Amino acid sequence: MKVHGPEAIRAAVDLPALIEPVAEALADYSRGLGEAPLMVFSPAGEQGDVQVKAAWLPGRGSFTVKVGSSFAARNPPNSGCLLVHSAVTGEPYALLMDEHRLTDLRTAAAGAVAARLLAREDAATVAVLGTGVQARLQVLAACAVRPVTSVVVWGRDPVAAGALRDALAGEAREVRVAATGEEAVSGADLVITATAAREPILRGAWLRPGQHVTAVGADDPTKAELDAGCFARADVLAVDSRELTPRTAGDLRASGIEPHTELGELLLGRHPGRVAAEQITVAKLIGLGVQDLAAAETVLSRLP
Repeated sequence: MKVHGPEAIRAAVDLPALIEPVAEALADYSRGLGEAPLMVFSPAGEQGDVQVKAAWLPGRGSFTVKVGSSFAARNPPNSGCLLVHSAVTGEPYALLMDEHRLTDLRTAAAGAVAARLLAREDAATVAVLGTGVQARLQVLAACAVRPVTSVVVWGRDPVAAGALRDALAGEAREVRVAATGEEAVSGADLVITATAAREPILRGAWLRPGQHVTAVGADDPTKAELDAGCFARADVLAVDSRELTPRTAGDLRASGIEPHTELGELLLGRHPGRVAAEQITVAKLIGLGVQDLAAAETVLSRLP
């Protein structure tokens, strides 16, 4: 079995390389192909949590099992690995010790797909609530698919918000820090939430016609980024999985609101998505094992 470390993985694949493979995997999932079962989630008290996700899609040579963890004592907090098996014999043949890099990239790739499908084509201002790795990658994902000219950052830690502003300054046009989340959102065309918040940080009352929201942080039952008003105000509420997202995402589950469609259904033309500039659209994403499978196949095709 080959073992690939984080340096080789980082050199082999980047965000743009994963956008189309992730889109294809999401479309296949919405066609009803393959399996991406409910994740195994193990909270570890105040220290952190562990998630296990698996996926199989027909016609592919592999299936994957991923173990990912997030612990506050580690800097950065996220780590993990991806085990790749033969879909013919079941034998493991590659271990991707990616230190969460592939998860970060495939999550951002799904954000790019969501923005491409649902954000207005002229969306130029991005607000990002969050200051970590995923916040930065989601901004870059938005910039890859929309004509972004300015970015507004808000974070609960002003120092971290300033650091993200500096990191984005050379990549994302004009960048500034907002004093509050409401201020950040007020002038945005596209709003991103990428935090580990356990109470909502985005209020439906703040949203205005024409905005799109991509929410990626609340990916387990203990987390919440959006209040019920965000989901209630959505003219289009898209998820990555009709089956799994309402059961897994703490904020969506608490709202009791049913999603309208999946990203894959939008890709397949089964739902019209945004049909008017003034509509509010929300993509609530937890991340699926099929995205990990797409990322693994892509990176392995580029590694020796």
